Amino acid sequence: MSNRTLLILLALVGYVFSPTVFTWMINPTGAWYRPFILWFVLILLAIVIQRRRKPDDL
Repeated sequence: MSNRTLLILLALVGYVFSPTVFTWMINPTGAWYRPFILWFVLILLAIVIQRRRKPDDL
């Protein structure tokens, strides 16, 4: 799968699930670390994508 297709797919998934994730994150009875889970997942995803790239890909 090319990078452009993957980016479009991730944007579509993010658009569809963003209301649910946002509601889950700001729930007052939830744990304090919920917003940090989303950022941790995003950072891990960026690391995995960077490791899969070849050094000559620019």
